[in-house]
Amino acid sequence: MHRLSRDAARGRGGPAPSFAILDANEQPGGAWQHYWDTLELFSPAAYSSLPGYRMPAWASPGNPSAGHVVSYLRTYEERYALPVHRPVTVVAVEDLPDGRYRTLTDQGAWISRVVVNATGSWRRPFVPTMPGAEKFTGSQLHTTGYRSRKSFTGHRVVVVGGGNSGAQIAADLLPAAASVTWVTRRPPRYLPDEVDGRALFQLATGHVHALERGDFTGGGVGSLGDIVAIPPVRQARDAGHLEAQPMFSGFTPTGVQWADGRQQETDAVIWCTGFRPDLGHVRPLGLDMNGAAPVTAGDLPTRSRDRAGLFFLGYGDWCGPASATLIGVGAPARETATAAARHAASAI
Repeated sequence: MHRLSRDAARGRGGPAPSFAILDANEQPGGAWQHYWDTLELFSPAAYSSLPGYRMPAWASPGNPSAGHVVSYLRTYEERYALPVHRPVTVVAVEDLPDGRYRTLTDQGAWISRVVVNATGSWRRPFVPTMPGAEKFTGSQLHTTGYRSRKSFTGHRVVVVGGGNSGAQIAADLLPAAASVTWVTRRPPRYLPDEVDGRALFQLATGHVHALERGDFTGGGVGSLGDIVAIPPVRQARDAGHLEAQPMFSGFTPTGVQWADGRQQETDAVIWCTGFRPDLGHVRPLGLDMNGAAPVTAGDLPTRSRDRAGLFFLGYGDWCGPASATLIGVGAPARETATAAARHAASAI
């Protein structure tokens, strides 16, 4: 990938590196540096590593913290001297007549034969529209805005979401908030207590491979449940403090209300309602979409079906089994790098 500077445009640019990584963050660590302070991984460090370098052991009780992951990712980047440019925010990716791409950023333009999109979803949180939300006088925030339970000391909090974030944040708030009401659209589904990130990755991989063979499958990870019972969640659940309520139907000026007319005074609502792929920058390419995801090739789920040299990595199972996890991203990343290098070489 080559940055298009004024000198380069005039033919005086130096030799271009084989690839460059553009990161909108100011520091290494990706989305992990933005999580709440008590977040921990689903798995021990030994089963949470990227290819080539194991995550250092975690000496404290439980699994590694988000801060430990950030430190690991920083070291990983330094260990392999990865050519990361930051902070650089990508605005748009455009086609060029000769088959290359022009990536427009807030720091100038880059010209390349290949573009690998690995922007994740952290910058595109999803919050459902609810009646009366605009009149609610309390605070509303998404998972992306939650940092510490200290900010909610003495508050009456409603946590929305039946996945891992909802369960973890509800459990995290219990020691500080005056009350915590956890609401979900369906009864919470906990995975067996012995299931961790390693087991999830193995199950997801087996599910995808079974589908590729045309074998019957029971649904992969989703068939087991939605919530990994990490120790804080398990303790709160077993103590009877994580009894989920059905989803409320709307807001009142001072709280929430249910369809049966019941109302509850509330100081804050935390939406743990997920994300969408952060792919607004590829909109100029006019790609065919399958819902929120671009259509990818059958032989390589990270490769765009519509554009040669365009790849998507790390957004979820649609671009590789468990590819949005540390332990699961290695295989699809390796396949993507191989295919990207072949495409770049064939275009020379």
